Amino acid sequence: MEPIKLISTDTESTPFPVILSVRGEQYFDGCDPDDTELTTEGTMAMIPGGMLLRYEESTLTGMEGTTTTFELRGPRVLLTRSGKVNSQMVFEEGRQHTSLYETPMGELSVDIQTSLLRHNLTERGGLLEIKYSIAVEHTATGKNTFKIRVRPKS
Repeated sequence: MEPIKLISTDTESTPFPVILSVRGEQYFDGCDPDDTELTTEGTMAMIPGGMLLRYEESTLTGMEGTTTTFELRGPRVLLTRSGKVNSQMVFEEGRQHTSLYETPMGELSVDIQTSLLRHNLTERGGLLEIKYSIAVEHTATGKNTFKIRVRPKS
């Protein structure tokens, strides 16, 4: 299977500044939920059939030096991280996708099974919510949720 690639940036509208509130929750069997919340500046750009959200990770997420991009296109969201951490995850409700996750310690195979994908994002902002199960090296490790609130930077 050929890896999914970000579309060419020459079809992007000019990115405009936004404020993103990114909340991530991780649930592991037998453990209390782990959650992080990051409010940061990023950009939004319109693309044919969708949009791109980009921001820089921070020390809070443990991925400082990494750029995160969410590409929303139809019923699919592609999450790409590049820099200190390199990965690509595909979210499509009701479907499973497998990808590689590169870390300083090596590459891991990651299976993503998306149970919920919804958003109401427009140029004025909105909310993106993704709920998914994750398996690393084909071993279930837990359930995760992303909730990303986007608003134009004033």
